[in-house]
Amino acid sequence: MQATKDMTIGELLMMDRGAGMILMQNGMHCVGCPSAAGETLEEASMVHGMDIDKLMKDINEYLASK
Repeated sequence: MQATKDMTIGELLMMDRGAGMILMQNGMHCVGCPSAAGETLEEASMVHGMDIDKLMKDINEYLASK
């Protein structure tokens, strides 16, 4: 399993619910918001002023460790 920037938050959470913790640890605390589920990881990162490359690295390291 590997996450991509164009994957929605909802798709990521369906892939692995535990990835929500990675999002929250990186500053994305609106993971449970209904509108957030339809945003891509890249869109959400821009809205929250996050480094998308760091976020993707953290998510994919988490997914690879499972």
